[in-house]
Amino acid sequence: MSPAYKFTAPGTFVNPRTVYKSMLVGNATFFAGSYESIATVTSTGSSGNLVFSSIPGTYTHLQIRGILRTNDTGTFNNTALRFNSDATSSYAFHTLSGNGTTASASANNSFTKINDFMRAASDSLASGIFSVAVIDILDYANTNKYKTMRVLQGGDSNGSGIVGLNSGLWMKTDAITTITIEPSGGTAITNSTFALYGIKVA
Repeated sequence: MSPAYKFTAPGTFVNPRTVYKSMLVGNATFFAGSYESIATVTSTGSSGNLVFSSIPGTYTHLQIRGILRTNDTGTFNNTALRFNSDATSSYAFHTLSGNGTTASASANNSFTKINDFMRAASDSLASGIFSVAVIDILDYANTNKYKTMRVLQGGDSNGSGIVGLNSGLWMKTDAITTITIEPSGGTAITNSTFALYGIKVA
């Protein structure tokens, strides 16, 4: 079987359909797609959930970048995500995380939301510490397939903390028009912020 990618001329590689230039000096820069800002939600400290609604279906993928801290107890607490306000058992997710001492992994299915996609820093940590996450939601408007997401997330507390790589699945073919971020306890404090971007693939 021939390889999916093969080298041809210097600075160029080929897949079965497309030729791309590398980013070596002298070659034109290649961008896989463009990111466009859709919306930003920022907590005022009065609502437990953060919601993106009326998401347009004009992009290929979505990306969310966020910082989060809650007034919950504990250290880094579970945060969940839900699409289109769907509360049926239509979600599955995987988590892989480490805290500098131990690593853990888990897999779950038939949940009513994508649980544990982000660990929120809490008020028991030093002032000013927030958790961070970058969330990619793939083919969100494609009505012929289930929706998948991947997450890189973590938080630091001056030598202790957590880092995680997560994935999620929504077993519905509906286009995603609403995304709800739900801290498991407490409220997202003021200045917790999530920004939503649409990705157009070139």
